[in-house]
Amino acid sequence: MKWNRRDFLKNTSAATLAAMAAGAPMTSLLTSCNRKKTNSKADSVILLWMAGGMAHTDTFDPKKFTPFTKGMDANSVLSTFKPVPTILDGVSFSEGLESIGKIMDKGTLIRSYVAADMGHILHSRHQYHWHTCYKPPQSVAAPHFGAWIAKELGPVNPVIPAFIDIGQRFTLGEGEELKAFHTAGFLGNEYGPFLIPDPSAGLESVQPPVGMSNTRFEKRNQLYNELVNQSAMGDFGSDYQKESLKRSMEQAYILLKSPEAKAFDLSKEPKEIYDIYNTGKFGLGCLMARRLVEQGARFISVTTEYEPFKGWDTHENGNTRAKDMKKQIDGPVAQLIKDLDRTGHLDRTIVILASEFSRDMMVEGRPGLKVQEQVQQPDVIQEMKNYGMHRHFTDGASILMFGGGIKKGYVYGKTADERPCKTIDKPIVIDQIHQTIYHALGIAEDAHYVVEKRPFYTTQDGLGKAEMSLFS
Repeated sequence: MKWNRRDFLKNTSAATLAAMAAGAPMTSLLTSCNRKKTNSKADSVILLWMAGGMAHTDTFDPKKFTPFTKGMDANSVLSTFKPVPTILDGVSFSEGLESIGKIMDKGTLIRSYVAADMGHILHSRHQYHWHTCYKPPQSVAAPHFGAWIAKELGPVNPVIPAFIDIGQRFTLGEGEELKAFHTAGFLGNEYGPFLIPDPSAGLESVQPPVGMSNTRFEKRNQLYNELVNQSAMGDFGSDYQKESLKRSMEQAYILLKSPEAKAFDLSKEPKEIYDIYNTGKFGLGCLMARRLVEQGARFISVTTEYEPFKGWDTHENGNTRAKDMKKQIDGPVAQLIKDLDRTGHLDRTIVILASEFSRDMMVEGRPGLKVQEQVQQPDVIQEMKNYGMHRHFTDGASILMFGGGIKKGYVYGKTADERPCKTIDKPIVIDQIHQTIYHALGIAEDAHYVVEKRPFYTTQDGLGKAEMSLFS
């Protein structure tokens, strides 16, 4: 079945309303309710989200480089950047990622991630699947995996929100669809994301508006609680959901008045370090993530931000756009890992860099499974705008992982060196990625709640298995 954006939004909205009316999930069958962490390897997670589809062959898995020439054969182009050596013997990244290449002795490179087959490829659907481990639509609102972590483990520091999302706005194209997975779903609002659309203005997120006194703010907080009871949530939501929504606001109010709020103030950072991170919103988001982990954050997502036909969503001018994106991520990602390692936080923090799928110049979807082509790519390239990875590719992608017991200097999986550059060794899928992170955090493999009289697991049907070979 094919799903367009309208179908996707309609069904996920219905699931949200269903979750409101569902009442409190039953905890008697929650297998991880004791929150055992005796064998945990990590306390915190930072997800560095390359929104829009980052091409593996032009980033962390370069193939044969073919420079642009007018009249070139498009099918001969596998990588549009030169390979450059990393600190690992025999392992190269593509040009523009030299800084990250120098810190790969501190983490693992996965080169065999395979995205789900969901028919017509749509970014918001694949991002929904990546972040929730469930294919949309669902009969209930599936929680973001950051919300699962917040629910199962609670905050490291009770003042800092357990789930923080940095960098994504919802006023852009597909904004409503993106909202569908930026939620705690049936778990309740208190486990949903504390949203910071722009890290350069992060301090404003934890301060009253300019000109508003604390007394006036307190009165507004009281009024908000009254409005909840008079809203659609008050009319149709369960007591569990209403109380959860109120607790989420109370938590934000506590943060506003706490000393830990200074973590959101990037002006406190030394200039020489700030300048390395200051490549744009994503870079500053990495800096904020580091500062928040130092203050006891549990789960933080930092995104390059998904906006159709912007960023990693390279439907044209792929080489030029990828070059710009590398400038935004290379220095900040490398500095984040070095800073966490220097302060000792990397040992107990998993950092994962990923994207919803990869890209190829000629193949849409995966070989042997025809899907609707979304880009007209000429067989003969005459203009620079056609030189790049413009089509969605789901049969091979790269992921980086650091910290939290993950192996250092390790390469997992392999893709073919010729088109189609698909996974040919050790394929890994999203439920394995999620379960690997849960395992590191000490969350039980079969953790679940009963919702609408059926178990709802952290991974689809509770079948996900951690990839233990990724751990040292």
